[in-house]
Amino acid sequence: MTAHYNEQEIIDRIKSGYSLPSLSTVAMKLVDMASSETTSVDEMSDLIEKDPALTVRLLKTANSAFFRSQTPITTVHQSIMRIGVNHLRMMALSLSLRDTFPLGKVGTMDYEKFWRSSIYQALLAKSLAEQLRTCKPEEAFVGGLVLEIGFLIFHDLFIKRSNIEFQNRLYPVEDQIAWEEENFGTNHRKVGRAALTYWQFPQVIIECQDYYAANISDDKIPPLARMTAIAHEFSSLICDESLQWNTIFSKTEHIYKIDHDILTDMLIKTFEDVEQIAASLKVDMDRQKDIISLIEKAHSSLTGLSDKLFAPAGSQDKCDTPSFTNISETLDDAKVKSTLQAVAHEIRNPLVAVGGFAKKLAASIDPSSAEWEYVQVIAQEAERLQKAFSIMTGNIKSAN
Repeated sequence: MTAHYNEQEIIDRIKSGYSLPSLSTVAMKLVDMASSETTSVDEMSDLIEKDPALTVRLLKTANSAFFRSQTPITTVHQSIMRIGVNHLRMMALSLSLRDTFPLGKVGTMDYEKFWRSSIYQALLAKSLAEQLRTCKPEEAFVGGLVLEIGFLIFHDLFIKRSNIEFQNRLYPVEDQIAWEEENFGTNHRKVGRAALTYWQFPQVIIECQDYYAANISDDKIPPLARMTAIAHEFSSLICDESLQWNTIFSKTEHIYKIDHDILTDMLIKTFEDVEQIAASLKVDMDRQKDIISLIEKAHSSLTGLSDKLFAPAGSQDKCDTPSFTNISETLDDAKVKSTLQAVAHEIRNPLVAVGGFAKKLAASIDPSSAEWEYVQVIAQEAERLQKAFSIMTGNIKSAN
């Protein structure tokens, strides 16, 4: 019979059979100091300078494009003034946590892939928090970064000691959790909650472990947990090859009631910042490859929308929809009108979302890059389909 563990039992098992990594003492003190209104910048500077590695990375981060300043920073004091106390707390936690685990692929665990996904989660959560203003962006960043941290500990604590074939998929997280519960009587989110409690993370970040798409309720979920849940969805869209554009956008708009323009801005902002943050956390990221992968998904989405617009009636390999080119001949049929209206409803939002994403992305990337040329093609195709869609819906309205 599979054992079942509560949070204290998980912590006890961690203490007895697995040495939970210790976060940097300097980083944890820095978090406490940054949370106090009485701590001075000089006191924080003195503490940081006791950790040479943290000092170097702080200066590098302060001088990066992430903070968009042309004036070079040469001292820790200047770095704190530029980064700000809240961002300093965010960075200290992030750097310390990242340093507790390895990189690369070790056995069945691909740490590089894990941290890549987690960095996207962190930046997506931060960007969305900045746009919606329902929680602190720096807390959203840390919440996104540590959202699946229990996955690493769960692997070390349970998978390595079993003969069970490892299911290594974090999307959909509900499926992974169900598999873990069935085989081990607990799951990585419970382990993550126990670990963050042990590390004395803020409660608002710890409680993000309790929420994911299947148990989201708009009137109950805390704002930060909502941000990290959305960030998990979009990080998976970027990092998981099997996920489709329309699936995530439609789901997010439906569940979280967030306009596609906000979601698009969130993605664009994330791609602008990812290389600088990844460098600070010592994680290799291929921004161009990730952008092209997302563009390909957007293009695939357009192809599907085009099929729905122009599929011939009675086609065996398409949806049984009336032909766009024959709309004027078929609109007298009430059933056909109803079908066209249903198709129009299904097409409108994803078509506008893809077109908006392509235009905004084109404006944010280098015109000489390969991805810029690709995104221009998608923008033009989206514009063509939007015109065709407008004609189709206009015909439907005039026929009514």
